[in-house]
Amino acid sequence: MTRARREAVSDQFELFLPYLAELPLRDQREMMERPFFSLAKSKRVKPIDYRSPDGKLWVHVSANPDYGMATIWDADILIYCASMLADMARRGLNDVPRKLHLMPYDLLRAIGRQPTGRAYELLGQALDRLVATTVKTNIRAENRREATFSWLDGWTQLVDEKTERSRGMTIELSNWFWEGVMMTGGVLSIDRAYFDITGGRERWLYKVARKHAGGAGEAGFAIALPTLFEKSGAEGQYRRFKFEIARIVERDELPGYRLALETVEGQREPMLRMRRRPGGEGVAVPAATAPSPIAAAPDAPVAVDVGALVRRSVTSLSTRAQAGDLTDATLATLRAECPGWDYQTLHAEFRTWVEGDPARTPVSYQNAFIGYVRRYHARNRHLLRG
Repeated sequence: MTRARREAVSDQFELFLPYLAELPLRDQREMMERPFFSLAKSKRVKPIDYRSPDGKLWVHVSANPDYGMATIWDADILIYCASMLADMARRGLNDVPRKLHLMPYDLLRAIGRQPTGRAYELLGQALDRLVATTVKTNIRAENRREATFSWLDGWTQLVDEKTERSRGMTIELSNWFWEGVMMTGGVLSIDRAYFDITGGRERWLYKVARKHAGGAGEAGFAIALPTLFEKSGAEGQYRRFKFEIARIVERDELPGYRLALETVEGQREPMLRMRRRPGGEGVAVPAATAPSPIAAAPDAPVAVDVGALVRRSVTSLSTRAQAGDLTDATLATLRAECPGWDYQTLHAEFRTWVEGDPARTPVSYQNAFIGYVRRYHARNRHLLRG
């Protein structure tokens, strides 16, 4: 298993384009209802064994006893990665990579966590679990009997020799996950409020509701509680699961969706019905903006008009990066958080780097520059005169 390793890096940051909090969030569709993750915050080593009611699909998840099984909170990292991949595809980037270069600060902010020292430590543990957890499934296996993979093939932490601070992180995604994101209709948009959900069962129920009730109309989607229990992979007895679902329904706090328990004549167990709230989120990614279908290996070329993409990227970038384009709000943020620097000089360096490659077009130019200055300040504030 590949673990984080410490490497000396130069002052260049060409690998790490900021993807900040306003990145549109996407989750991989096939992972949203079946039991791929532990729903408990405590360490789980008991495997998950699931087979669909018709017996056609199955999932087996096993945990490394040293690390435990990847949790539904660890899966936030995969949501962030899926969002990055979908955004790259939307912008027409050729050869969307399986290996992503990112800043842990940006990742933590995007998934709703404060970038404290403890959060960085927990991030490393989550990445280890995503590497150590083994999944076997016949979902999307086609002619193969099964697919076996870990969520991540490895991750690397780049550490500055002098300051001992993180200079960036490289995450290598499994091919199964990458292909699932990149296939047609492979992702669904999710509400940013998802990251505020604290309970594991509530998080998983949101994913089920988003997948099945998002486009189901006023009637929504209903599922028998015993079937839901099997799909969850939750530990413990069904009776306990039923009790906890009833409490979640009573609170009815899922973002964008309403929950209700219904009794059906002739059936002993109730049904859980999920409906979109009026004005709630839950719209699938439109076909025009969905990732391009890629059935080959990650390095297979995408059939696109490269010239047109470059022209569009340059035009978009020119609009963002005209002289004097730093807003008053951006400057106010920098003066408050990173005082003492010549922001126009730093901006010129940042803009030169961005304009060097259309693929570097930030999701948000202002926030990308703020992120750059924050990292520059963290590395060099000892040089400021007191």
